[in-house]
Amino acid sequence: MSSTIRIGNRDITVDISSLGAEMQALTTNDGRSWLWTGDATFWTGRSPILFPIVGKAPDDKIAIDGMVYPLAQHGFARRSEFALAASTATACRYELAASAATQGIYPFDFLLAVEHAVEGRALTVTAKVSNRDQKAIPFGFGFHPAFAWPLPGASGRAHTVALDNEGEPELVRLEGGLINPAPLPSPFDKGRVVLDYALFDQDAMIFPKGAGEGLRYGAEGGPTLRFHFENLPNLALWTKPGAPFICVEPWHGTAAEAGGSSELSQRPYTNILAPGASTRFAFTVEIS
Repeated sequence: MSSTIRIGNRDITVDISSLGAEMQALTTNDGRSWLWTGDATFWTGRSPILFPIVGKAPDDKIAIDGMVYPLAQHGFARRSEFALAASTATACRYELAASAATQGIYPFDFLLAVEHAVEGRALTVTAKVSNRDQKAIPFGFGFHPAFAWPLPGASGRAHTVALDNEGEPELVRLEGGLINPAPLPSPFDKGRVVLDYALFDQDAMIFPKGAGEGLRYGAEGGPTLRFHFENLPNLALWTKPGAPFICVEPWHGTAAEAGGSSELSQRPYTNILAPGASTRFAFTVEIS
C-alpha cells in the first residue's frame, strides 16, 4: 500500500507519496496550492520521476546490447513503490532498488534515491542514481512537475516563461511520441515566451540544449516560481488542451529519435554510469 509523508516549515508544506516518490502537493502557509492536482479529466500525474528512460521508445521497446526489453513511456520508476529511507520535519528520502521485476525489463543493478527538502519558500528535489552493477549502465532521467496555470490569484493575467540566460534555444517536436531532430525556430524572444495553448498544438515543446540552468515561470504583475537545474541539460514545456497546468520538465536524456536506434545507449543525452559510480540531478523551485 502506498503512503504519503508531509514535510514543511512555517512557509511551505510538501506532500510526497511512496508511489513513484512523487510530490502530491506544494502549499504555502496562506493555503494556496501551487502544484497541479492530478485531476483525471486532464492528467493524473503531478510530478512523476522519469527513469530509466525519458519519453517513449520505438514500439515501447528498448534494446540493450542487442537484447530487446519492453519499457513503457517514461520508464518504471513512476509506477514503482519506493521505500522511505529517511525523514525529518523538513526533508525525506525515498529509495528504489533493483529487483527481479525491474531486472526483467532493465537488466541492471541500481539504486535510485529521491529526496525532497524545503528551506524557506524553496523546495529542492534531488535524485541520485548509483550503479551497483559490474558493468556500465545506460539510462535517461527526468523530472516532470506540473504547476498551476494560472498561478494562484493570477487568473486572467498573461503567464510567461523567462530563461535566466536570455537564450533562444532551438525547438524540436515529437513525431509519434519520438523526437524529430529537425530544429525549428525558437518560441523564445530574448529568453521570454508568453504561454498560449496554441504553442502546444503539436504536443510538448522540447529544447535539447541551450535553455540554461534556470528560469522563471510567472504571471505578469503576479506570483513567480523561480527554478534552478543541476545536471539537467534538456528542457520541455508541456500541457494538454485547456488543462489548468504547465509542466516545467528538466531532463538528462530524451525520447528516442524517430527512425533512430532502439539501443538505450544511443538515445540522445543518455547517461552512461560506470560500475560503482553515482550521479545526481536536482531542481529547486522557489515561490516569490
